[in-house]
Amino acid sequence: MCYGRYAVGVNVVVCVCSISQAIAEVRRLRPQRSSTPRSTSIYCMNLFLDQVLAYLLMSAASAAASHNHLWAARFGEDQFSRKVSVAVWLSFLGFLALSANALISMANLFRRIDMPN
Repeated sequence: MCYGRYAVGVNVVVCVCSISQAIAEVRRLRPQRSSTPRSTSIYCMNLFLDQVLAYLLMSAASAAASHNHLWAARFGEDQFSRKVSVAVWLSFLGFLALSANALISMANLFRRIDMPN
């Protein structure tokens, strides 16, 4: 199994999903003619996607990091392994952003749910 392809594939999926989710949120913030309230299922889907994408991103970053460590141990540290290390750190920062987004989605979801008296 090629860890590099897995990491790149996961990063592409996370990027596409995050961009589409951001576009949907920006469209939601624009004033609309008909102010129909959003259903709770959209908030649940956002929370689910944020969590799944964050876990996938960490999985891909850890696979790339372990493979990079083996590569550096066998062939020495070179420019490629340094680039992979930077990519792993950027994936970690992306994970932190997705985690923050999951917290925001959870707050939005719980704000929509009415608490019984």
